[in-house]
Amino acid sequence: MLFNSLEFFIFFIVVYSTYLLFSHGGQNRLLLVASYIFYGWWDWRFLSLLLLSTIVDYVCAIKIEDAPTSQVRKKFLLLSICFNLSLLGFFKYFNFFISSFEALLANLGIAFHPWTLKIILPVGISFYTFQTMSYVIDIYRRDLKPARNFLDFALYVSYFPQLVAGPIERAAHLLPQVLRPRRVTLEQFYQGCYLLFWGLFQKVVIADNLAKVVDPIFASPPPYDGLMVLLATYAFAFQIFCDFAGYSDMARGLGKMMGFDIMVNFNLPYFATNAREFWQRWHISLSTWLRDYLYISLGGNRQGEKATYRNLMITMLLGGLWHGANWTFVVWGAFHGLLLIIHRAIEPSLKKLRLSSNIILENIFWGVRVIFFFHLVCLGWLFFRAPNLSQALDMLTSVLTAFHWPTFQNLLDAGLFFILALLLVQILQYRQKNLLFIFEYPAWIRGTFYFVIWVLILTFGVTGGKAFIYFQF
Repeated sequence: MLFNSLEFFIFFIVVYSTYLLFSHGGQNRLLLVASYIFYGWWDWRFLSLLLLSTIVDYVCAIKIEDAPTSQVRKKFLLLSICFNLSLLGFFKYFNFFISSFEALLANLGIAFHPWTLKIILPVGISFYTFQTMSYVIDIYRRDLKPARNFLDFALYVSYFPQLVAGPIERAAHLLPQVLRPRRVTLEQFYQGCYLLFWGLFQKVVIADNLAKVVDPIFASPPPYDGLMVLLATYAFAFQIFCDFAGYSDMARGLGKMMGFDIMVNFNLPYFATNAREFWQRWHISLSTWLRDYLYISLGGNRQGEKATYRNLMITMLLGGLWHGANWTFVVWGAFHGLLLIIHRAIEPSLKKLRLSSNIILENIFWGVRVIFFFHLVCLGWLFFRAPNLSQALDMLTSVLTAFHWPTFQNLLDAGLFFILALLLVQILQYRQKNLLFIFEYPAWIRGTFYFVIWVLILTFGVTGGKAFIYFQF
């Protein structure tokens, strides 16, 4: 069931209308049933995996809290981690590692013909396994007390607005909202409607229209024209942002309408001037998860510069692999790991270059850094989007050897109009340091904004319920 589908609209109207009639306990039970219906809409068989993951981590967390010794605590922590990683590894990476091993032996001249499985990737498995793992780890670290009511914990795991594509919520943030009575204010309702509306616009008007440019070029065989590769890469940069940020905004909007505060997952990432800032703004729930549960566990920056560089690279390699079973994601992760290492190495020198005494020069310097880093991000997106490394390298080569200057029609075909509409809103968000800046304006301005967005959705919105990109991860 997709947020941008008629089925979901009907589903949510029914659930929300009933939700407002119940007290806290009834609301939680209703949302749990609704979440399982929502998830089972794709394939009811995978409900068993979601339920099994919930049961295992519910039991492990309580056993850790009640354990008489540190050895018992560690045993149940390892059980939770091994179970979740095994679940994720089997469904997401089994065939990938088998085929990679086969290719390695073939390069060594060894014939190997393994058996593979026709495995269907359960939607959202990367998100809910990370969410439950972080919960158990927090219990082990004594940062959190376990939930004793199984149904309330099951709702924390399966809450439908953020179940299948995040944000990856922390128990310390979301679980108390499940356990305590919620009160929906008129302000929350208005904000929720805006986020739902704006997220829908990003998805069906910007992302889905840009897909018409991106998909045919990346699906075509070589040789490639460098201009078309550039247009497709830049279009994809905005497509993936609007697709994923649109989903996250809609999830936040749905949550606010029900009295939940779901974390911000994107905070104007293309205004970043360096790799560290980018990952503080892009997919924040994943980047903070990797920082808190992987990077810091590896030693973080506490063991000297070389160890810090190693930890950064390992974190980003695994972060890239989290996105999918393909070497393109590993290369993409390594690329961002390298950017983080370079930034950390040159950061002291960059601070000396700041021209804080002259506002105009400082702003120009900031703009140059934003544009330069955006191009580096787009270079990474080329590898992220390409179906394999060979095609990514062919496309990159074409930019350097078979480039033609764009025509005005080329720019129109690349969805420039839609991108400019997004940038206009984001500039206002950035200048006012407020993602909900629209509520600072008078009612007539807000009404005009909503009317324009609605007309654009009706005129240019792609119908048919096109799936969100991150569902495949």
